Amino acid sequence: MKRLLTLMTLAAAALLTGCATQVAKTDLSAFEAAKPRSILVVPAANKSVDVDAPNYLLTTLTVPLAEKGFYVFPVHTVKTVLEQEGMYEGDQIHQQAPEQLARMFGADAVLYVTINQWDAKYVVLSTSVTVDFDYRLVGKDGTELWRANKRMVYSPQQQNTGHPLANLIAAAVSAAIERAKPNYMPLARGANYDVFVLGPTAIPNGPYLTVK
Repeated sequence: MKRLLTLMTLAAAALLTGCATQVAKTDLSAFEAAKPRSILVVPAANKSVDVDAPNYLLTTLTVPLAEKGFYVFPVHTVKTVLEQEGMYEGDQIHQQAPEQLARMFGADAVLYVTINQWDAKYVVLSTSVTVDFDYRLVGKDGTELWRANKRMVYSPQQQNTGHPLANLIAAAVSAAIERAKPNYMPLARGANYDVFVLGPTAIPNGPYLTVK
């Protein structure tokens, strides 16, 4: 029930995004041939201006993969081990051979995520919060198994009180709050569920899937 509510919430969140585009169904033949059982999620490469974005995103990637039935190495432990090996930044880690990373942890596949956007834009009386990610799953032999891109945008709706001046004030306050501390996490979680579970890029179920 909890998982169903989560999926319903994220599906509803998807309705808040900008114009949707049709995405062709992903070719999963390489994924199905490799039959990965365990996935190593490495720190994200960051092209946004928010230096904290990779750490926030990292906390959202484990759950949808685990719910699809894969063993996912604890992301914070992975990050610590990589740092002990002198690999601190996502860009640096993404340059390492996937075979080497998979061998370090005994993983069947390595998930790379690049943050293209993680920002909020203030325009007149509205604030638009955007996340945009590239996902790439590579097998332990270096073969690309799957890739996807997801962009999600959220703009708080103006509240119509029936009084023009009150509406302007309410919109300004809402935009200021959203601009001061935009909440990216629901969008990040929604993007992850859409690419892994709900959308046309959804990956096959793993060997540890438990149907509730």
